[in-house]
Amino acid sequence: MKILLVEDDKSISRFIAKGLKEKGYVVDVSHDGEEGLHLILHQPYDLVILDILLPGLDGCEILRTARARKVVTPVICLTAKGEQEDIVRGLELGADDYLVKPFSFAELLARIMAVLRRGQKDADMTLLAVGNLKLDLVHRSVCRNEKAIELSAKEFLLLEYLMRNAGQILTRTMILEQVWGYNFDTASNIIDVHINHLRKKIDSTFQPKLIHTIKGVGYVLKHT
Repeated sequence: MKILLVEDDKSISRFIAKGLKEKGYVVDVSHDGEEGLHLILHQPYDLVILDILLPGLDGCEILRTARARKVVTPVICLTAKGEQEDIVRGLELGADDYLVKPFSFAELLARIMAVLRRGQKDADMTLLAVGNLKLDLVHRSVCRNEKAIELSAKEFLLLEYLMRNAGQILTRTMILEQVWGYNFDTASNIIDVHINHLRKKIDSTFQPKLIHTIKGVGYVLKHT
Protein backbone atom coordinates (compact mmCIF):
# COMPACT_ATOMS: atom_id res chain seq x y z
CA MET A 1 0.00 0.00 0.00
CA LYS A 2 1.13 3.52 -0.81
CA ILE A 3 1.07 6.36 1.73
CA LEU A 4 1.68 10.08 1.28
CA LEU A 5 3.20 11.88 4.27
CA VAL A 6 2.86 15.69 4.23
CA GLU A 7 4.98 16.99 7.11
CA ASP A 8 7.32 20.00 7.11
CA ASP A 9 9.37 18.88 10.12
CA LYS A 10 12.07 16.81 8.43
CA SER A 11 13.11 14.96 11.58
CA ILE A 12 9.52 13.84 12.16
CA SER A 13 8.99 12.95 8.49
CA ARG A 14 12.20 10.87 8.42
CA PHE A 15 11.15 9.05 11.58
CA ILE A 16 7.66 8.26 10.25
CA ALA A 17 8.79 7.35 6.73
CA LYS A 18 11.52 5.03 8.02
CA GLY A 19 9.09 3.20 10.29
CA LEU A 20 6.45 2.82 7.60
CA LYS A 21 8.94 1.55 5.03
CA GLU A 22 10.18 -1.02 7.54
CA LYS A 23 6.57 -2.21 7.81
CA GLY A 24 6.37 -2.69 4.04
CA TYR A 25 4.55 0.47 2.98
CA VAL A 26 5.52 2.63 0.01
CA VAL A 27 5.96 6.20 1.28
CA ASP A 28 6.11 9.50 -0.59
CA VAL A 29 7.09 12.54 1.48
CA SER A 30 6.25 16.21 0.90
CA HIS A 31 7.46 19.08 3.10
CA ASP A 32 5.12 21.86 1.98
CA GLY A 33 1.41 22.30 1.45
CA GLU A 34 1.32 23.17 -2.24
CA GLU A 35 3.36 20.13 -3.28
CA GLY A 36 1.34 17.95 -0.92
CA LEU A 37 -1.94 19.07 -2.47
CA HIS A 38 -0.57 18.49 -5.98
CA LEU A 39 0.41 14.92 -5.09
CA ILE A 40 -2.96 14.22 -3.46
CA LEU A 41 -4.80 15.44 -6.55
CA HIS A 42 -2.60 13.75 -9.15
CA GLN A 43 -1.19 10.57 -7.56
CA PRO A 44 -3.17 7.57 -6.27
CA TYR A 45 -2.61 6.81 -2.58
CA ASP A 46 -4.17 4.41 -0.12
CA LEU A 47 -3.74 6.86 2.76
CA VAL A 48 -2.53 10.42 3.47
CA ILE A 49 -0.89 11.51 6.73
CA LEU A 50 -1.36 15.27 6.79
CA ASP A 51 0.17 17.80 9.17
CA ILE A 52 -2.11 20.73 9.95
CA LEU A 53 0.58 23.42 10.28
CA LEU A 54 2.42 23.60 6.95
CA PRO A 55 4.22 26.28 4.93
CA GLY A 56 2.23 27.47 1.94
CA LEU A 57 -1.17 25.85 2.27
CA ASP A 58 -2.10 24.54 5.69
CA GLY A 59 -3.48 21.06 6.21
CA CYS A 60 -7.09 22.17 6.60
CA GLU A 61 -7.02 24.03 3.28
CA ILE A 62 -5.46 20.99 1.60
CA LEU A 63 -8.14 18.74 3.04
CA ARG A 64 -10.94 21.13 2.05
CA THR A 65 -9.67 21.34 -1.52
CA ALA A 66 -9.10 17.59 -1.85
CA ARG A 67 -12.59 16.73 -0.66
CA ALA A 68 -14.10 19.39 -2.92
CA ARG A 69 -12.31 17.71 -5.84
CA LYS A 70 -13.93 14.40 -4.83
CA VAL A 71 -10.70 12.82 -3.52
CA VAL A 72 -11.89 10.11 -1.11
CA THR A 73 -8.45 8.86 0.02
CA PRO A 74 -8.43 8.33 3.82
CA VAL A 75 -6.63 11.10 5.72
CA ILE A 76 -5.07 11.07 9.18
CA CYS A 77 -4.35 14.60 10.44
CA LEU A 78 -1.43 15.50 12.67
CA THR A 79 -1.68 18.50 14.96
CA ALA A 80 0.70 19.99 17.49
CA LYS A 81 -2.04 21.95 19.21
CA GLY A 82 -4.36 19.25 20.40
CA GLU A 83 -7.11 21.80 20.89
CA GLN A 84 -10.62 20.50 20.49
CA GLU A 85 -11.58 23.06 17.84
CA ASP A 86 -8.68 21.98 15.60
CA ILE A 87 -9.66 18.34 15.89
CA VAL A 88 -13.33 19.08 15.21
CA ARG A 89 -12.43 21.29 12.22
CA GLY A 90 -10.30 18.56 10.66
CA LEU A 91 -12.99 15.93 11.12
CA GLU A 92 -15.66 18.23 9.72
CA LEU A 93 -13.52 18.82 6.62
CA GLY A 94 -13.30 15.10 5.96
CA ALA A 95 -10.40 13.71 8.00
CA ASP A 96 -10.79 10.07 8.97
CA ASP A 97 -8.70 10.28 12.15
CA TYR A 98 -6.19 12.51 13.92
CA LEU A 99 -3.14 12.33 16.16
CA VAL A 100 -1.80 14.97 18.55
CA LYS A 101 1.97 15.50 18.63
CA PRO A 102 4.01 14.10 20.22
CA PHE A 103 2.86 10.54 19.51
CA SER A 104 4.44 7.10 19.42
CA PHE A 105 5.00 5.30 16.13
CA ALA A 106 3.06 2.32 17.52
CA GLU A 107 0.02 4.56 18.01
CA LEU A 108 0.32 5.98 14.49
CA LEU A 109 0.65 2.49 13.02
CA ALA A 110 -2.44 1.32 14.91
CA ARG A 111 -4.43 4.30 13.59
CA ILE A 112 -3.23 3.62 10.03
CA MET A 113 -4.22 -0.03 10.19
CA ALA A 114 -7.65 0.84 11.64
CA VAL A 115 -8.37 3.43 8.94
CA LEU A 116 -7.20 1.11 6.15
CA ARG A 117 -9.27 -1.77 7.48
CA ARG A 118 -12.37 0.44 7.54
CA GLY A 119 -11.77 1.44 3.94
CA GLN A 120 -11.07 -2.11 2.83
CA LYS A 121 -14.14 -3.42 4.61
CA ASP A 122 -16.31 -0.80 2.95
CA ALA A 123 -14.91 -1.73 -0.45
CA ASP A 124 -14.97 -5.48 0.27
CA MET A 125 -11.32 -5.63 -0.77
CA THR A 126 -9.65 -7.35 2.18
CA LEU A 127 -9.05 -10.40 -0.01
CA LEU A 128 -7.72 -10.31 -3.58
CA ALA A 129 -8.01 -13.40 -5.77
CA VAL A 130 -6.93 -14.23 -9.29
CA GLY A 131 -7.64 -17.85 -10.18
CA ASN A 132 -6.25 -20.00 -7.37
CA LEU A 133 -3.95 -17.22 -6.10
CA LYS A 134 -5.20 -15.38 -3.01
CA LEU A 135 -3.77 -12.38 -1.15
CA ASP A 136 -5.10 -11.37 2.28
CA LEU A 137 -4.52 -7.65 2.94
CA VAL A 138 -5.43 -7.79 6.63
CA HIS A 139 -3.21 -10.71 7.59
CA ARG A 140 -0.67 -9.92 4.83
CA SER A 141 -0.60 -13.51 3.65
CA VAL A 142 -0.50 -15.17 0.22
CA CYS A 143 -1.45 -18.66 -0.87
CA ARG A 144 -1.97 -20.60 -4.09
CA ASN A 145 -3.96 -23.82 -4.19
CA GLU A 146 -4.27 -23.29 -0.42
CA LYS A 147 -0.49 -23.54 -0.05
CA ALA A 148 1.07 -20.66 1.91
CA ILE A 149 3.72 -18.62 0.07
CA GLU A 150 6.26 -16.51 1.91
CA LEU A 151 6.98 -13.13 0.33
CA SER A 152 9.23 -10.24 1.30
CA ALA A 153 7.54 -6.91 2.08
CA LYS A 154 8.37 -5.50 -1.36
CA GLU A 155 7.29 -8.70 -3.15
CA PHE A 156 3.98 -8.49 -1.32
CA LEU A 157 3.47 -4.88 -2.43
CA LEU A 158 4.36 -5.75 -6.01
CA LEU A 159 1.98 -8.71 -6.09
CA GLU A 160 -0.78 -6.62 -4.49
CA TYR A 161 -0.41 -4.00 -7.22
CA LEU A 162 -0.45 -6.62 -9.97
CA MET A 163 -3.53 -8.29 -8.49
CA ARG A 164 -5.42 -5.04 -7.96
CA ASN A 165 -4.91 -4.41 -11.66
CA ALA A 166 -5.32 -7.97 -12.92
CA GLY A 167 -5.70 -8.12 -16.70
CA GLN A 168 -4.25 -4.63 -17.15
CA ILE A 169 -0.82 -4.12 -18.70
CA LEU A 170 1.36 -2.22 -16.22
CA THR A 171 4.39 -0.36 -17.52
CA ARG A 172 7.66 -0.32 -15.62
CA THR A 173 7.13 3.36 -14.85
CA MET A 174 3.69 2.66 -13.37
CA ILE A 175 5.10 -0.14 -11.22
CA LEU A 176 8.04 1.98 -10.02
CA GLU A 177 5.75 4.84 -9.02
CA GLN A 178 3.29 2.65 -7.15
CA VAL A 179 5.62 0.14 -5.50
CA TRP A 180 8.90 2.02 -5.07
CA GLY A 181 7.78 5.66 -5.02
CA TYR A 182 7.33 8.37 -7.62
CA ASN A 183 10.94 9.62 -7.42
CA PHE A 184 12.69 6.25 -7.78
CA ASP A 185 15.43 5.79 -10.40
CA THR A 186 13.61 4.64 -13.55
CA ALA A 187 16.83 3.22 -15.02
CA SER A 188 17.02 0.52 -12.35
CA ASN A 189 16.34 -3.16 -13.19
CA ILE A 190 14.85 -3.71 -9.73
CA ILE A 191 11.40 -4.50 -11.18
CA ASP A 192 12.72 -7.34 -13.32
CA VAL A 193 14.58 -8.78 -10.34
CA HIS A 194 11.48 -8.77 -8.14
CA ILE A 195 9.26 -10.11 -10.92
CA ASN A 196 11.66 -13.05 -11.31
CA HIS A 197 11.49 -13.68 -7.56
CA LEU A 198 7.70 -13.59 -7.66
CA ARG A 199 7.56 -15.99 -10.59
CA LYS A 200 9.70 -18.51 -8.75
CA LYS A 201 7.37 -18.37 -5.77
CA ILE A 202 3.90 -18.22 -7.34
CA ASP A 203 4.33 -19.58 -10.88
CA SER A 204 7.18 -22.09 -11.00
CA THR A 205 5.29 -25.00 -9.40
CA PHE A 206 1.71 -23.97 -10.18
CA GLN A 207 -0.53 -23.85 -13.24
CA PRO A 208 -1.58 -21.84 -15.08
CA LYS A 209 1.19 -19.22 -15.21
CA LEU A 210 -0.16 -15.87 -14.04
CA ILE A 211 2.61 -13.30 -14.57
CA HIS A 212 3.22 -12.45 -18.22
CA THR A 213 5.83 -10.18 -19.80
CA ILE A 214 4.71 -7.69 -22.43
CA LYS A 215 7.94 -7.18 -24.34
CA GLY A 216 9.15 -3.60 -24.34
CA VAL A 217 6.22 -2.46 -22.20
CA GLY A 218 5.89 -4.13 -18.81
CA TYR A 219 3.92 -6.90 -17.15
CA VAL A 220 0.40 -8.20 -16.68
CA LEU A 221 -1.05 -10.65 -14.19
CA LYS A 222 -3.94 -12.61 -15.63
CA HIS A 223 -5.62 -15.99 -15.43
CA THR A 224 -5.65 -17.61 -18.86
